Amino acid sequence: GHELFEVSEERDEEVAAFCHMLDILRSGSDIRDYSLTGYVWSAVTPSPEHLGDEVNLKVTVLCDSLREPLTFTCNCSSTVDLLIYQTLCYTHDELRDVDVGDFVLKPCGLEEFLQNKHALGSHEYIQHCRKFDIDIRLQLLEQKAVRNDLARTVNDDQSPSTLNYLIHLQERPVKQTISRQALSLLFDTYHNEVDAFLLADNADRVVQSIKAICNALAAVETPEITNALNQLPPCPSRMQPKIQKCAYPSGCKTRPGGRSPQSPIREKVVEALTAAILDLVELYCNTFNADFQTAVHGSHKHDLVQEACHFSGPLAFTVYATHRIPITWATSYEDFYLSCSLSHGGKELCSPLQTRRAHLYKYLFHLIVWDQQLCFPVQVNRLPRETLLCATLYALPIPPPGSSSDTNKQRRAPEALGWVTTPLFNFRQVLTCGRKLLGLWPATQEHPGARWSAPNFHQPDSVILQIDFPTSAFDTKFTSPPGDKFSPRYEFGSLREEDQGKLKDIMQKESLYWLTDADKKRLWEKRYYCHSEVSSLPLVLASAPSWEWACLPDIYVLLKQWTHMNHQDALGLLHAIFPDQEVRRMAVQWISSLSDAELLDYLPQLVQALKYECYLDSPLVRFLLKRAVSDLRVTHYFFWLLKDGLKDSQFSIRYQYLLAALLCCCGKGLREEFNRQCWLVNTLAKLAQQVREAAPSARQGILRTGLEDVKQFFALNGSCRLPLSPSLLVKGIVSRDCSYFNSNAVPLKLSFQNMDPLGENIRVIFKCGDDLRQDMLTLQMIRIMSKIWVQEGLDMRMVIFRCFSTGRGRGMVEMIPNAETLRKIQVEHGVTGSFKDRPLADWLQKHNPGDEYEKAVENFIYSCAGCCVATYVLGICDRHNDNIMLKTTGHMFHIDFGRFLGHAQMFGNIKRDRAPFVFTSDMAYVINGGDKPSSRFHDFVDLCCQAYNLIRKHTHLFLNLLGLMLSCGIPELSDLEDLKYVYDALRPQDTEANATTYFTRLIESSLGSVATKLNFFIHNLAQMKFTGSDDRLTLSFAPRTQTLKSSGRIIDVFLCRHEKVFYPSKGYIYVVKVMRENAHEAIYIQRTFEEFQELHNKLRLLFPSALLPSFPSRFVIGRSWGEAVAERRREELNGYIWHLIHAAPEVAECDLVYTFFHPLPRDEKALGTSPAPRSSDGSWARPIGKVGGEVKLSISYKNNKLFIMVMHIRDLQLLQDGNDPDPYVKIYLLPDPQKTTKRKTKVARKTCNPTYNEMLVYDGIPRGDLQQRELQLSVLSEQGFRENVLLGEVHIRLRELDLAQEKTGWFALGSRSHG
Repeated sequence: GHELFEVSEERDEEVAAFCHMLDILRSGSDIRDYSLTGYVWSAVTPSPEHLGDEVNLKVTVLCDSLREPLTFTCNCSSTVDLLIYQTLCYTHDELRDVDVGDFVLKPCGLEEFLQNKHALGSHEYIQHCRKFDIDIRLQLLEQKAVRNDLARTVNDDQSPSTLNYLIHLQERPVKQTISRQALSLLFDTYHNEVDAFLLADNADRVVQSIKAICNALAAVETPEITNALNQLPPCPSRMQPKIQKCAYPSGCKTRPGGRSPQSPIREKVVEALTAAILDLVELYCNTFNADFQTAVHGSHKHDLVQEACHFSGPLAFTVYATHRIPITWATSYEDFYLSCSLSHGGKELCSPLQTRRAHLYKYLFHLIVWDQQLCFPVQVNRLPRETLLCATLYALPIPPPGSSSDTNKQRRAPEALGWVTTPLFNFRQVLTCGRKLLGLWPATQEHPGARWSAPNFHQPDSVILQIDFPTSAFDTKFTSPPGDKFSPRYEFGSLREEDQGKLKDIMQKESLYWLTDADKKRLWEKRYYCHSEVSSLPLVLASAPSWEWACLPDIYVLLKQWTHMNHQDALGLLHAIFPDQEVRRMAVQWISSLSDAELLDYLPQLVQALKYECYLDSPLVRFLLKRAVSDLRVTHYFFWLLKDGLKDSQFSIRYQYLLAALLCCCGKGLREEFNRQCWLVNTLAKLAQQVREAAPSARQGILRTGLEDVKQFFALNGSCRLPLSPSLLVKGIVSRDCSYFNSNAVPLKLSFQNMDPLGENIRVIFKCGDDLRQDMLTLQMIRIMSKIWVQEGLDMRMVIFRCFSTGRGRGMVEMIPNAETLRKIQVEHGVTGSFKDRPLADWLQKHNPGDEYEKAVENFIYSCAGCCVATYVLGICDRHNDNIMLKTTGHMFHIDFGRFLGHAQMFGNIKRDRAPFVFTSDMAYVINGGDKPSSRFHDFVDLCCQAYNLIRKHTHLFLNLLGLMLSCGIPELSDLEDLKYVYDALRPQDTEANATTYFTRLIESSLGSVATKLNFFIHNLAQMKFTGSDDRLTLSFAPRTQTLKSSGRIIDVFLCRHEKVFYPSKGYIYVVKVMRENAHEAIYIQRTFEEFQELHNKLRLLFPSALLPSFPSRFVIGRSWGEAVAERRREELNGYIWHLIHAAPEVAECDLVYTFFHPLPRDEKALGTSPAPRSSDGSWARPIGKVGGEVKLSISYKNNKLFIMVMHIRDLQLLQDGNDPDPYVKIYLLPDPQKTTKRKTKVARKTCNPTYNEMLVYDGIPRGDLQQRELQLSVLSEQGFRENVLLGEVHIRLRELDLAQEKTGWFALGSRSHG
């Protein structure tokens, strides 16, 4: 019975059952026409934006039977087959025998086909053409003329499901077992040595042959082999283990005396040895899934079954030893121990148990032997079905020589050396029994306490843990209980208001990751009230106190009676925290309604969710394989995602089986296509690596040589689809258009020849050395955001390009045509171009002459707003002008997403990205149409806030999608803190109004960030250099320049007094008496402190400080317009003007001084020649110039609170001095004799078109009282140290507004009436 038998197919029961499932799944497809299985259908996403009846399309159709292309104007909502029918009317004289269904329309340049029964406008290709104003060009083909190389055949579907062969098609199969032939040779040697031993009593060579066999079988030495070897006489190859500090482990029983055994005893020893070795071979075959076995075994299934729910004994097993210990551990560690814990969905079921501490011993190999039973304080019938056992190996480092004190020993912390998880119930739901070998993962690899992970047989030298589970005469099986027959359902509204409020607060957390214990307790207690809050199911289930057998009926009936969840919410049930089979089956049932386009949007997350399944076969696997078989686009992306998953060592074995299953289902044609794609990718990766590693001077030559290999590939294969998309079919490489970028990774810029002669060449970037999975994930999130906006009727005109990782550190990126980086655009204006405001506007103007410019600016406003929201929410960092691009059509987009979720690059302790997102003055210049804010800036802010609030409504979707990716190995998305970044950015607990205010502040912060201000500063310096020196300086408040000649020489000036004024601003003016030569009377003029200051500042630009008197300090503590301050300034100013007119003649007699002291129209009106006018309604109390503009408000009333959102103001008037005002809004709720209802916004700086988006609230106002109230809103300009200037006012009677719903609109600003 020592012969080894070959196994033709899987001996592993779970894999065999999986193959059987595949047979059933493949035979279930009822395909009438196999040729259609080879078509790549255009993706379809119906949306209101693209299906309006009033939207017309200009479509050009080409056909071989027509000399000239046909051009049609079609309605967006008309179907594809209608367009085919219209075309056939031109190509056929008689349509009686023509079936429209025999024809298809193919977009020129793409190997895909429009879906005949769908509306034209619902195809993503058509939507893409509309977005970028690209001509829609289609080719009419008869189905029989279409390429058919990817189609499945009847033979494909009828061939048996075998995975072993397909696994070997992969680049690097994980299976690394010894071959049957090699092991048979070792057995032959063993038998020869045994025969010699029985004759000559020399055990040494027997021990050597056993060591060789054990070494081949993963260096495992079982206790039976140890015991049998201990019965042999001592020999040089194996000394009896000398054990210090500790007795022999109980498994090792030595024979006293060590005398040579007699012949009959020898035979018994040999029998025991042989039996122990055959048991080891059997154990090895089961563990490593080898393709041979010791003998033809019957089924291992027991006929007797005991239900786990009736088994009240505790869970216990024996931890025997760890095998295959690295030799370095002997000198580095001591006191090894194993810690074992039980968990379900990441939650520990009880405290961990530890073995005693043991040393390393030398038997045949180095071993750590515990041979110790661990008994958990948990009954088997209290264990959930998906319970995971996690074992972690710890050891104490050996202290350095000469430091063996006890205190040193206490300081040494145990080090984790390795870990492994294994389910307690197998795929047949039977409790694990018998001996198990488990390969440990190094402690440096992520420890996924929450999920299943294959044992580490991936690395050929992994440490192997041996655990002996109890065996019995029957299987202990977990049988799923039926759900309770009835589960109560109560109305949410029937709860007390306080309970409703608390539950709503919990549900607003949007994610189960931030539930506290108190939240969970409350949710579970009130679970029967939550049915109406459909999306709360993941939160409710995450709060279930236990998943043991006795609790499942209550959980399952809740699940069964729950309202059908939409697929976005159902994704939340696929997290690692929900390993329960029934919950995951229900989630898949709800997700199964996804369209193919939506499935592709979420496919990366679903492929990650396969890691959280306990077993190889699952409803999720079946769902994905079924959908992949029915759509080539899904098959294509599923293949490449699984291929990438092979690099994840903990899950590579599972992904290998799933990839083999996909290849088994997809047919021979597609298998060959995938082989070609892998070949092309490997060729390109080799070339990219060579170019990257070469010296810069040699790169061009290496690229040219390497492109010959790519040409050779196409010569051998004819054509190949690119991993970026199954629609991109290429037949060659265009060498003259290929080059490389000079960035760190030296990516290749490649141009492929399109298989379709009607299409343009396909340009891509191939990267080697950069992990593109983060870029892929970021672009996926942006694509989903864009779809959400479009479905809500807000097309942000985002540029979405394809990017795909084809293995760790390599991948392809689509190149967007007609686009440049901001850096290239800015340097057209010189090195300092980035400090100027005009470059982007000028560049767009150059590419969009005439009326096209307005359309380009509109594209810019929308796409820039979308980029601001997307980059903020995803925390995209390391933004600079080389990774932001602009299309000639005005569409802005970002590239290179190497840093996200707020992981900014640091300069020392300073974040490189300090603004919330990139929004610079040159972008604002394009939006405003100049350097001053315009009403278009309001549109931009409104767009940003609207887009932000739409994404906030889908907070749970983004947290679900990113949460499912926590295990994918992207360093910047690895823990809950990274997820918390997005949660905090989306602020799900805020109202829409608060979120609008918040995002408006972010826009202001980005525009006014320190870096931007530096740009402005340098920009101003550059501007000053180009200001002509002969430009005459003037005073802003004086209409004309005056001179000594025109006015007459001043002989004396005296500042008589200060007066308080109230209009146009509250503050003080100074009355100055001016005496001139030959004048009979003095003239009195009025000047403010700021006007004196302006005079001094402009004199400083003309004369050195030494020639000028010193000016009084502007800064004062306290209220700057107080009486005492005004009096002190009067004295200081008096000294200043006296010194000024007695200064050197070039100063005292200059035009600025004479203009300052010349009477203005306001002086003449207010004072005439009288020294004492006190008129309160003089010209200072009347506004100068026109009051005007409009304010946009949103007014609403709810729960006795009046909410006034001050949004924007447009078209305010300039100040008297011609400068832009610094406006703010002040409101009162009249009548208000005590002035207690004053509310103010912040001040906007230097603008006639400010944006506020600030909420002003009045609390405790009964509805009846509201009818009597009037809103008085004033817009004022803050004047720093003077009284503020009124810019306009509006009175709104609240009884005239219907406040049952929110009222939003523009209100005209008028002037205040003065008596």
